[in-house]
Amino acid sequence: MSFKRFDPQDIVISAESVTAPVWSNSAITLSTFFTSSAQVAGASGAYYYNVYQTASDDATAAVQFSVAYGDIVGSGSLHFNLAVSGASPSKTIYGQYRSLVLGDEEGNFIFGNATGSHFYVISLDRARYKEKLLPGTFSLVLSGSDTNGDGALLNLTDNSQVATTTNFNDAGRVFEVVSGSLGTIYTGVNATGHSNSNGSYGFFLPDVGVIILNGKALDGSSAGSAGGINLGTIRTMNTEGSGSQKIFDSIAKGASFKLNSEETISSNFVFVRARNAEFNYSSNPSNTTGSGELKHDVMVNNPQAYATSVGLYNDNNDLLATAKLSRPLLKDFTKEALVRIKLDF
Repeated sequence: MSFKRFDPQDIVISAESVTAPVWSNSAITLSTFFTSSAQVAGASGAYYYNVYQTASDDATAAVQFSVAYGDIVGSGSLHFNLAVSGASPSKTIYGQYRSLVLGDEEGNFIFGNATGSHFYVISLDRARYKEKLLPGTFSLVLSGSDTNGDGALLNLTDNSQVATTTNFNDAGRVFEVVSGSLGTIYTGVNATGHSNSNGSYGFFLPDVGVIILNGKALDGSSAGSAGGINLGTIRTMNTEGSGSQKIFDSIAKGASFKLNSEETISSNFVFVRARNAEFNYSSNPSNTTGSGELKHDVMVNNPQAYATSVGLYNDNNDLLATAKLSRPLLKDFTKEALVRIKLDF
């Protein structure tokens, strides 16, 4: 076996971004939505609903995301204890995301120019988005009703394609959720996320896989392509308002949710160089006699060897990795070889 130490220029580190749809089976658009009756009726159902791409009892069912409702004073859900005013699942959800996003247990969400006292949350399952979500690929259709009680659709996307600066908070990058579709930001009410008196439609937080939707904006009345959908949030204290059910129904009726993940793959490229005078003698024990001499005279002046693998060792001669060649590589004094090894992590 022959060894050769790498030169510094023989090792190169590279990184590339890999994107893919977040939904199961690499579906570009999620158009069917299901919940689990067992989970909804269980203890966790008071806080959030898990959403599946198919019936939850199907063998291929997998959680795609969860939905929840948060309220700063705890309205819209039943109190844990009547002696403690406001202590309820909706207040717990509000506090949870306040800590995650704002990093301040006393802070308030500000949607555009308005304080957000209640919101709806879409939290992507961790396995779906791997490292982070890809800004500019978020597209969600919500269904509700207009002022006449007729059906109304609201198209939402993030403003990463038009934002001139990127804001950060404790959850990483923050983009506004605005009215529009992929590649198009509507120019009417709330086009920038700040012109609606109800504030923006919410926040798109790609680094933690969370989308927070401003409840007040969704409760607003329809105004062309950029209004609310009369979601009808119930904000009565100690009353079950079924907030998770409301946002789930709106998403299910809209039947269109697009989103991509983004993952940075780091790679080590190792260049193994065999010059013409190197690695020409076979290391196979059958090629030598017991005294270490070559058995065949032809191998003395005109040796030939076939390289089949490359081993990477540390300074203690411990094998760290092995790269197998697709076919044996002929090596003699008239040939040089360059093998590129790629290590992904």
